[in-house]
Amino acid sequence: MAEPADYTFGGAPIPKLALEVEPSLAGLRLDQALARLLPEESRSRLARLVEEGAVLVDGERARPRLRLRGGERLEVALLPRPEQSAFRPEDIALDVVHEDDDVLVVAKPAGLVVHPGSGNWAGTMLNALLHRVPALKGLPRAGIVHRLDKETSGLLVVAKNEAAMQDLVRQLQARTVKRTYLAIVRGAVPASGTVDAPIGRHPTQRTRMAIVPGGKPAITHYRVRERFGAHALVECDLETGRTHQIRVHLASIGHPLEGDPVYGGRGERRLLRQALHAWKLAFVHPRTRKTVQFTAPPPADFEALAASLRGGG
Repeated sequence: MAEPADYTFGGAPIPKLALEVEPSLAGLRLDQALARLLPEESRSRLARLVEEGAVLVDGERARPRLRLRGGERLEVALLPRPEQSAFRPEDIALDVVHEDDDVLVVAKPAGLVVHPGSGNWAGTMLNALLHRVPALKGLPRAGIVHRLDKETSGLLVVAKNEAAMQDLVRQLQARTVKRTYLAIVRGAVPASGTVDAPIGRHPTQRTRMAIVPGGKPAITHYRVRERFGAHALVECDLETGRTHQIRVHLASIGHPLEGDPVYGGRGERRLLRQALHAWKLAFVHPRTRKTVQFTAPPPADFEALAASLRGGG
């Protein structure tokens, strides 16, 4: 049976199993034999281990479809699952707008994932935060109390200690954290308005959100700042912070965000991401109890789109 050991892979000790192919497994492919020898591991994980060279047969790197004769010695290095290495510090630049002993306010660029998840286990803002402030490893989600979509730019606040995190979470729950976004939308949107509609997972398209009966309460206030013919620059204030809230709400009233690949409908996209920027953030500082407010100018691609539309482009 399995004989545990340790060896070094990539500078860190990785568990290693030594196995012998029993005569009853003769004739099976390597992947089939591994599935029987290691039933606690998924077939996809075993296939990954073979592909990454973590499985040796008689000391040689194995081929995935190798047929076994029986009696071979297998060595299997149990490389960490992607999610096991998600909370690792990475030297990723952060645009820090403000930092003190309790909070960190960051202007996130479009394209940066905030928190590790399926398909994005590294290269996230969380990894960057752990590199900048190693003590954040002791906090849930490394102190991240709210998120932005990957392709949304703008401001986020991060707690640097447990007391600050609890306080900020309470403020979010009480809806006293003020978040103002800038968005470029399509169509002749009314001068101002409010969308009050519950948001939940789309009933058939599970990667999308939608307005659904029984969804979580969601309220978005908006007003037009500037019109550009068939587009408008709008300012949105959130009372709630549901996933994709602004994108879903504005699309639901017929004014999707320009560039939105999910809720934008058909037509040429003038921006390679949704035109959404978390422009202003205000909250009560956890220690001083004074209201603090921060702003971050829209990034170059957002400004270029506005300039083009302003010029009739």
